[in-house]
Amino acid sequence: MNLDRRMQLFVVLAAVFVTSLVVGDLIGVKLFEVHVGSVVAVMSIGMLPFPVTFLLTDILNEFYGKKAARYVTWVGFFMAIFAYTVIAIAVQVPWAPLTRAPDFKGTVESAFNNVFAGSQRILVASMMAYLVGQFADITIFNLLKRTTNNRLLWLRATGSTLVSQLIDTTVVQFVAWTGVLPTATIFSIIYTSYIVKLLIAVGLTPFIYLGHGIVERKLGIKPVVLGADGEPLPESTEPVSVSVASN
Repeated sequence: MNLDRRMQLFVVLAAVFVTSLVVGDLIGVKLFEVHVGSVVAVMSIGMLPFPVTFLLTDILNEFYGKKAARYVTWVGFFMAIFAYTVIAIAVQVPWAPLTRAPDFKGTVESAFNNVFAGSQRILVASMMAYLVGQFADITIFNLLKRTTNNRLLWLRATGSTLVSQLIDTTVVQFVAWTGVLPTATIFSIIYTSYIVKLLIAVGLTPFIYLGHGIVERKLGIKPVVLGADGEPLPESTEPVSVSVASN
């Protein structure tokens, strides 16, 4: 079975997006510091895949439209639930007695639970913030694309991210750390995390244009063009074809 380039790209984008989402949730229990001038940003390492998801959401919106972007958003959500379920079961499964031996060199119960049981709370927080943030991003992206008559790529890409990430950052940090960290610390994490995300969003602008150029010129895939009603114009919604080779 031969898949056309449009379908191949969609599968790759969706796979990398979902992987980035789930990995970000799993590693989110680790906090680190970013020094931006005199500002010290305390952040979750879960934002490490943020630039990847930012670029992928933009490309999905631009080349496949809001329905495809929302579809991938739901797929990512249910994969996060699947990951949460598997981790919850793994935490509850009894450990082998040999792991409690003093000379055992592998991973022990306390270390495993400290990381993965903690990740369960991060996963819940992330899933709540993820849906709200993603749908806000998709809606604002398409609104800006329509109001600018499909021009000003930088505006819709960056503008949608600035709003959606403010929502996402606020929700995920409060759900993840309430009762664990002082409220003042949570607000500090939200503020500093958002500042760093703003800088990343602006810094990624050249890469957005680069990615669009590669998809259009190298792969020959055209962006979706929105009409005045916000729906894709017929000529911009070329069908995805699947050809089956037979001997």
